[in-house]
Amino acid sequence: MAVTAASLAGVRSYVDTSDTANTIQNKKDLGQGDFLELMSAQLKNQDPFAPMENGEFIAQMAQFSTVNGLEEIKTALTGLTEEMNSFRISNASSLVGKQVLVTGNTARANSEGEIHGMVTLSERADRVKITYKDDITGETLHTQTLGMQNVGDVAFEWTDVPDKITDTNRKVRISVEVTNNNESQTLGAKVYARVQGVTLPTDGGDVTLKIEDYDDQQFMEVSALR
Repeated sequence: MAVTAASLAGVRSYVDTSDTANTIQNKKDLGQGDFLELMSAQLKNQDPFAPMENGEFIAQMAQFSTVNGLEEIKTALTGLTEEMNSFRISNASSLVGKQVLVTGNTARANSEGEIHGMVTLSERADRVKITYKDDITGETLHTQTLGMQNVGDVAFEWTDVPDKITDTNRKVRISVEVTNNNESQTLGAKVYARVQGVTLPTDGGDVTLKIEDYDDQQFMEVSALR
């Protein structure tokens, strides 16, 4: 029979630990029942002439409460993580088919037959001209001229794209010409492009959007959504 001196505070007697040692060895972690069993053994085997001090007992009870509380927090966090992943998957799937604002000059009409975009002005402009051309042939499909515009983001839109363009999902190239004091310059634009798919990393990273005609983009980088 294997015996050992108990290591718990206040214990002076020798106890048989063979079965306990084998039981604990087969477990990876000590649970609530194990803790209570050890504490009961400690109280039964303490030296009656030198019993455990109240402070020691309270400290061990506090330790038990802390361990138990941490287990409850761990369980709660696991459940919360699972709920958040489900919520992220639901949100990500709802983005498919919608359009997000990306930097670029090619666009396709949405299901309503509209093309939307934006240009950022660093200085006031007397005139802003938007030209829409067929991306393959270079044919001019539509032009629009905006009046005087102040510094900042200026939205533009083509709301009556012909069916022959919408139905064939033709790619349209957009150019922005800005005139100020009779001097003109071409600026880059931002356009709304369709989300074709989403990827949710298993490591809990950000959702990745697969965007038509453009590189994949992180959802957190999206500045506008239609």
